[in-house]
Parts: sequence; C-alpha cells; structure tokens
Amino acid sequence: MSDNGKTTVRMTIDGRSIDAPVGATILEVARANGIDIPSLCYHPGVEAFGACRLCVVEITKPNWEGWKKLVTSCLYPVEEELIVSTRSEEVIENRRVVLDLQLARVPDSDVIRQMAAKYGIHDTSYEKRKDADTCIMCTICVRVCEAIGANAIATLSRGPEKYVDVPNIDACIGCGACALSCPTDAIPMTEENGVRHIWDKDFELVRCEVSGEPIGTPEQIKHFAEKSGLPESYFTKSDRQRKKETAADLARVMLG
Repeated sequence: MSDNGKTTVRMTIDGRSIDAPVGATILEVARANGIDIPSLCYHPGVEAFGACRLCVVEITKPNWEGWKKLVTSCLYPVEEELIVSTRSEEVIENRRVVLDLQLARVPDSDVIRQMAAKYGIHDTSYEKRKDADTCIMCTICVRVCEAIGANAIATLSRGPEKYVDVPNIDACIGCGACALSCPTDAIPMTEENGVRHIWDKDFELVRCEVSGEPIGTPEQIKHFAEKSGLPESYFTKSDRQRKKETAADLARVMLG
C-alpha cells in the first residue's frame, strides 16, 4: 500500500486506462490486462532481473511536457498518471536490436528465430557465435535454483565466454525446475525407466506411494522436507493425490 493509503493507481497502457495495484510492475499489469510485452529473462516465480532488455517500454506523464524515456517494464513500478507505450518506434527498434544480438548468440534457437521473425529479422547482422548452444544467458535457471535453495547452478567466466553450469554436481537435487523454466529449452532433461538424467547426472525417481506416478528424486524430497519442516512422507505423494485426499477430508467435514 502507498503512503497515502491508496491500493491502486490510474495509468494508461497503449491508450487503455487501467487501475493498477500499487507495488506491481508495468510488465505484471500489462500481462494481467492481456497486453503483450515480450520478455526472455522474466519468470513470475523469481525476482525480476532485467537482463534481456526485451521488455523495454516507453513511458511519459502529462506533466513531462512531451519528454519520454525507455524503461525495463519488469523492474519499473506502476505510478499514478503513468502513460506507457509498448509499441512506439523506439520500443520496436530496441526489440529488433536485442533479437538481432540474440540471433548471433543462439542462431539455432527456434524460440529466438520465431521471435525475431515477428520483427522482420530472419538473420543476424552480427557475427554468429561459433559452436553455439541455445542458452541466452537469461539466468532464470540460476535464480530458480537459488529460490529453491539448492544453489547448484552458477554463471561462469566473463564476457562473450560467459556460460551457465553446475560447478558442484553434488549440490544438484535433480528437481528439474531449471529445465522446465528455461525459455529456450537449453537444459536437456530426460526420464526413462525410472531415471531422470540432467546435468550429466542420473537421479532415481521416487513414485507416488498411492498412484505410482513419478514425483521426484530422493535428493529433491529430502531437500524440500528440510526447507519446509514437513516430514519426507508428505512429499512421497503426488500433488494430484494430495489434492484428492484434501478434497475428501473437506467433504467429510462438510457432511459431518
């Protein structure tokens, strides 16, 4: 809540008047209202980072006398009377530059090629990275791993040679959150015959004691139990099974 007690601010995005919750960012409000702002490094489950610069928008206010500026929408908080343009010439040109650079970094990424094509870019104007993978250095995987508390993934080296890896494989719990959150599928993960393979390591999969469906690795279950204070037995059932049991318990309570 703001200092004056207001819980919302009135702002404008692409000509639409919107009541936005205080504390939200431009990106959050835009997406909540069906307004598309592309992004590569944003993930709702972790703190915004502002690395990719693709979500830049143009802002102004009535009392700015025509002055405008570009800001990173995933980091910039909403304000009273803020006027946002997500499709100005400057914004579109910024996206074109970002995607042009990403095409040079990851020329074989289907995700980046498709995004770039929407802005009329079908090949990069920069020198393509040799032996390129599909990692765009968004660091979502690093931040997700930190949020989980495993801290197994890190960025290594500097400059153009910077890359993401797991320096200490013993710290990896095999939860797969990094692979599932990666916007370009740059982290391979496979599951076969009850074994999950990720970061060049095999993890045995624990199956739900009721349904038999795979639910995670022993390392993952132990880690979550320690972090949450819940017994490991809580994590030996699938989310679906726990919801069924909760629904059944509620039904018994309601029916007396």
